[in-house]
Amino acid sequence: MIPVQLILKNFLSYRETTLDFSGLHIACICGSNGAGKSSLLEAITWAVWGQSRAVAEDDIIHSGAKEVRVDFLFYSDRHKYRVIRTRYRGQSSSLEFQVETPQGFRSLTEKGVRATQSLILEHVKLDYETFINSAYLRQGRADEFMLKRPNERKEILAELLKLHRYDELEERAKDLSKSFRAQADQLEQTLQSIATQLQQQEAIATQLAEIEAQVNQLQQEQAFDEIQLKSLQVIRSQQQNWEQQLSFLKQQSQNLTADRDRLQQEHLAIESQLAAVAEILDRESEIKAGYQHYQNLLGQEEEFSAKFQEYTHAQQQRTQLQQQLVQQVNELQRQLQRAEGQLVILQQQEQETQQALSKSAEVEAGVLQLAAARDRLANLDRLQLQVSPLIQRRNTLQAQIDKVQARLTAKLEELETQQITLSQQQSTQSQLQQTATEVAVQIEQLEKDKVYIERVREKGQERRHFLERLQEQQREFEKQLGEVEQKIQMLSVPDAVCPLCERPLDEHHWNRVVDKTKEQKRDTEEQFIVVREQLVVTETEIQELRRRYREVAQKLTQYDALREQRGQVIAQLSASDELQSRLEQIAAEKQHLERSLAQGDYAADLQTELNQLNSQLQQLNYSEESHALARSEVDKLRWAEVRQAQIKDAQKRQAQIIARQPEMRTQIDDLSQQIEQYQVESECAKQIAAIASRIDRIGYDPDRHSALRTAIRQAQAWQLSYQQLLSAQEQYPQLEQRSRDLAAAVQARTAERQVIAVQIEEVIQKLEQSPNTTTESQTLESQLAFRRRQLDDRLSQLGRLQQQSQQLAAMQAQHEQQQQQLQVARRQQRVYQELGQAFGKNGIQALMIENLLPQLEAETNQLLARLSANQLHVQFITQKTGRSGRAAKKNAKTIDTLDILIADARGTRPYETYSGGEAFRINFAIRLALARLLAQRAGASLQLLIVDEGFGTQDQEGCDRLIAAVNAIAADFSCILAVTHMPYFKEAFQARIEVVKTQNGSQLSLSM
Repeated sequence: MIPVQLILKNFLSYRETTLDFSGLHIACICGSNGAGKSSLLEAITWAVWGQSRAVAEDDIIHSGAKEVRVDFLFYSDRHKYRVIRTRYRGQSSSLEFQVETPQGFRSLTEKGVRATQSLILEHVKLDYETFINSAYLRQGRADEFMLKRPNERKEILAELLKLHRYDELEERAKDLSKSFRAQADQLEQTLQSIATQLQQQEAIATQLAEIEAQVNQLQQEQAFDEIQLKSLQVIRSQQQNWEQQLSFLKQQSQNLTADRDRLQQEHLAIESQLAAVAEILDRESEIKAGYQHYQNLLGQEEEFSAKFQEYTHAQQQRTQLQQQLVQQVNELQRQLQRAEGQLVILQQQEQETQQALSKSAEVEAGVLQLAAARDRLANLDRLQLQVSPLIQRRNTLQAQIDKVQARLTAKLEELETQQITLSQQQSTQSQLQQTATEVAVQIEQLEKDKVYIERVREKGQERRHFLERLQEQQREFEKQLGEVEQKIQMLSVPDAVCPLCERPLDEHHWNRVVDKTKEQKRDTEEQFIVVREQLVVTETEIQELRRRYREVAQKLTQYDALREQRGQVIAQLSASDELQSRLEQIAAEKQHLERSLAQGDYAADLQTELNQLNSQLQQLNYSEESHALARSEVDKLRWAEVRQAQIKDAQKRQAQIIARQPEMRTQIDDLSQQIEQYQVESECAKQIAAIASRIDRIGYDPDRHSALRTAIRQAQAWQLSYQQLLSAQEQYPQLEQRSRDLAAAVQARTAERQVIAVQIEEVIQKLEQSPNTTTESQTLESQLAFRRRQLDDRLSQLGRLQQQSQQLAAMQAQHEQQQQQLQVARRQQRVYQELGQAFGKNGIQALMIENLLPQLEAETNQLLARLSANQLHVQFITQKTGRSGRAAKKNAKTIDTLDILIADARGTRPYETYSGGEAFRINFAIRLALARLLAQRAGASLQLLIVDEGFGTQDQEGCDRLIAAVNAIAADFSCILAVTHMPYFKEAFQARIEVVKTQNGSQLSLSM
């Protein structure tokens, strides 16, 4: 594929641009990062294959645009093609494929994008994956092959060679092998069943011979009886013929009698009709005169109908014009009403503004009061700023003094409590001794309870851990039951597959899987029930342990209090000697505190400062109540400001209303005058007057027309009488002839009836002379019916045995056929089993890689020699010797791998030890060699090479060699495109495609 021209519209960063590749052999696509260099290459892949780096299909459309279009011209196999791919945002793509002919481009587009895409692949001979792995060296993928582990390199090489198709073939071969194996097993079971049934063939043949002999004997006896019965049946048949003849003659006689009666009735009816027709013919002149009068009335009605139509048409026109006139007048009246309504609204607004302006004096007074109140409030605000720190300090001092007083009071109360307590202790020494003993006993018992509760706690923890394990087992069993239920549901569906391997199941394997699944369900349910019972028991034990723990814990709540009580009692007992001196000391301290509280001589400095602050506050004379009243007065008077603003707005509105009222009155007068003139002088009014004159000229009288219609309805009877007259004139001769014919027919029927009566007498005499064979015939018929049932039974047995014999013969043929099918199935199983091994990793795939690697190695070294001045050489190793176990030397084995050995002037070293420039050259050589081989395998020649790699790892010498290598391989390609942002590398190319990103999208400039 050799590019010729690329036209872009709204593709990624491009708005509208055209790139002409004519004359370009080696070119550099250069520009800053993000300018849109790679987007040009993505446009080629999207146009030809419909694929790009964009995640969503609409992402290729330029931001803000609704459609994208790429028009790409290229040469392939000496033909010039054109691909036009278009997409609208949120819709599907369209694809056009053309080929150049001497008469211009001819369309090759198929029905549908998919069919057209397949046709493009046939002509280009490269799919998308082969192109990006051959002709298109994409950015950031140069070292993808080298950085993988040796075993992963083979997977990548297999992917590039599209060996995954052989994996699919391997799976298909394995599936077919399993299918034929299952078919062969089924055939073997069927053959065994058929062989068992064929063993009954001899017994059925013997029974068949016996039944055939019995059938022959019964058929002979049945034939003899049937001959005798037929002779009796001949006599009986003659008697039946006479009986039928007698019945026929009697029926014929009855028919002739009925026919004669019918003809007589018809003759009477015809005579009556003749009388009625003669009466109509007598009124002939009267009927004709009445009919002529009716025709004259119809002529007059036609004239009135014509006038009526013209009159109705004129009335409709006048009605339409009157409606049109009313609508136009109504529209003017609506405009007049709107104008009058607007005038009324303006007058109401004028009254409202007058009311608002009438209170302007009151509002001005309120504004002055508001200003005075605000001045007072400002003075109080300033005074508050001075007073607030003093009040805060006074409150602080008062709080501190109150705290000192509270401490002294509390101290006094404490001393009084101590005094009372010490006095009581002094009097209760014996009681303290007894209490100490009792408390010691209680503490000893509680310490035993502490040991017991610790054991209960440990037991509870052990039970809780056991309960958690049981709950985990319960959840696991519930999960297993859910999975088993799901398997059972899957197996209950018709044509179910195996839940594990998803392979089709025959009836035998289906039963085995169902039984095994149900057995698994029963085992799981039994284990689940055991776990649930253990859960119930364990929860009961935990509840009991908790109850015991709460009881003992409730007792232990007194432990600390008892210990504290014991300490207090012991301390009281040990301090009995000091009680007296302590009581005297408390009494003295108590007296001092009472005197201080009574005289108030505590916190002297604080009280002095508090007195000074009180005097300052009295001099300032600030009151919170006055301040609050001033604020409320300002709030009350704020309405004046609002009213003042409203008055200003009212003054503006009043000026506008006064200016607009004359205009509205003028508009109202104009509309009233237009209405009066329109009703008389308009074109519509004139047309109405003209139509009224035309109606008068028509001269249509509805009353006369109505009277004429009444006369026509009354005269319609003459039309019916006239039609009856014409019918009577036509029917009278026919009725006379019919009357004569009916009289003759009555006489003929009477003669025929007499002849038939004679024949009936003759047949009755013959029947009386014939013999009676009914009893003998019935006896023979009974014998024949009984023997026929026996014969039917034997024939049924004979048919069943013959059917079984035929089935066995068919089964014999089926047995032979299925034996052949079994041989074919076994042979097919072996064939597909061998094909599965051949298509596997160690079969054709390994062979293809082994055949490809020498070509890849030779091609890589040829390119690498150009890039490194014959300093680098690679070798591909596909197998190596490995060691396993302790006996390494004895158990040496061969391992499949894909190691790449790289040698330079210093020897063979790992790939990771080479510098960035050297590593890139190695990657570039391997990748280019792969590209050539992949293109050859696809059946296409590699005429286009795109290098979209970063060259930042190359020093100046490496870049020179890379450029030299590109120039050296230039003869192998028709077009080479290199993408870079490095100025030095850019300058090395004579042909450059500069890409610059602007506000209007990316722009191109070509320099040669």
